[in-house]
Amino acid sequence: MNQTQPDHDPTRERILDEAERLFAEKGFAAVSVREITAAAHCNLAAVNYHFGGKQALYLDVFRHRWLPRAQKVGERLKDLAKGEPPTAEEVVRGITGIFFSAFASEQERQRHAMLMMRELSQPGEALELVFKEAIRPNFEIIMRLLKPHLPPQLETQKIFLYLFSIFAQLIYFNMARLPVMRATGREYDEAFVAELVGHITDFSLNGLPLRSGPNT
Repeated sequence: MNQTQPDHDPTRERILDEAERLFAEKGFAAVSVREITAAAHCNLAAVNYHFGGKQALYLDVFRHRWLPRAQKVGERLKDLAKGEPPTAEEVVRGITGIFFSAFASEQERQRHAMLMMRELSQPGEALELVFKEAIRPNFEIIMRLLKPHLPPQLETQKIFLYLFSIFAQLIYFNMARLPVMRATGREYDEAFVAELVGHITDFSLNGLPLRSGPNT
């Protein structure tokens, strides 16, 4: 990127928005620089000028669009640690509620999910960025919250697997909304989301090897 350009240059922001949309819809390889600049209503040379090329633009989409949303989730996870130590149920319910309310719009949710799914299908430098800057830090917060409720001898790897199992449910219930709605006859309104939060919490807690005691 040209270092003299302001962070919120309107052309640069339009390119990021359209690139995120197109990369999410089609994947990195299927999108051309010409298509991005046409959608952003700017000169063909603007991608090189602002980002240094298509690959750098792709990474900046993750850096300036995907990561900030994931890091907001991290900030909300930290809020769970404030005050009295949360119970295991409060931790899992909190994670689930945060995930369902993390996006400003349905469009943002879809772009966020599809961008990540496409990166997972053909992993590259962006996945390393996401793991380092979002997945690992967020999981470490959750691990600190849950560890007091888990057997002390439980290995870190095993805890990670439990966390991935919880997030697999969250990802599915967010990505597969249409089959879920058709199977249940329910819309993803506030009442149904609350019911899903309760369901995922109950299902997850029954799979966790929790300690017995009043603070589980």
